[in-house]
Amino acid sequence: MPELPEVETIKRTLEHLTIGKTIEAVEVHWGKIIKHPDDVEQFKHLLVGQTVQRLGRRGKFLLFYLDDYCLVSHLRMEGKYRVLPEEAEKDKHTHVIFTFTNGEALHYHDVRKFGTMHLYPIGDEMTHDPLRKLGPEPFDSSFSFPYFKEKLNKTERLIKAVLLDQSVVTGLGNIYVDETLFKAGVHPMRRANTLKDSEIEKIKDAAIMTLTEAVEAGGTTIRSYVNSEGEMGMFQQKLFVYGQENEQCTDCGQEIVKIKVAGRGTHLCTKCQPL
Repeated sequence: MPELPEVETIKRTLEHLTIGKTIEAVEVHWGKIIKHPDDVEQFKHLLVGQTVQRLGRRGKFLLFYLDDYCLVSHLRMEGKYRVLPEEAEKDKHTHVIFTFTNGEALHYHDVRKFGTMHLYPIGDEMTHDPLRKLGPEPFDSSFSFPYFKEKLNKTERLIKAVLLDQSVVTGLGNIYVDETLFKAGVHPMRRANTLKDSEIEKIKDAAIMTLTEAVEAGGTTIRSYVNSEGEMGMFQQKLFVYGQENEQCTDCGQEIVKIKVAGRGTHLCTKCQPL
């Protein structure tokens, strides 16, 4: 699943491909992707004639700000956007097409059909699902040590589960949680309310560092992720534990192991991250 750095990369590449372009027509070939409004025809009608003014991002959600509406898009596991000539053929995994007046079209491609789209009048997008329940991003000033400590002290859940909870901190997914906990030297099965202040600070700093580095590198290519121009991210070359099972830890030389935590495949070094 694209995480915050991947979605930020997609946002940046789509900005110069879509801003200033006006929607002439909308095709929806898999209606279940459209979550709001309930009526797919209304969704299409509201978008026709709207011009893309800017793009935004909230956690893992991509935001298209038009003249009057905000389109909130979640790519989930396999969603991708490509800008193609209007006459380009639609393949079987392209489920939504936004045709522009300049002869180009924005294709939403999703092999698993798990992606979602919500359309709200500008100003309403943050007060309705799916954005209203999101916590602060690691980059936000509101993601402070007192805030983070309070959230952790209130729960006995495993730290990995807490970091995956988008209502606590948004933008971290499986890849970057594993990398964050490795850099902080914290085992993913530690109970959140047992963490010392120094460990909480390390996790907070490691999350910011990891996401910053990943954004700068263009995100991580895992399986089929590419950005909207077909370019692969390069952060996978910097992964310390995720996907590195049976490889030697770069810090201590011990073998990286993969276990299951909070229902997710989890990579760690048991020497650098003792339980």
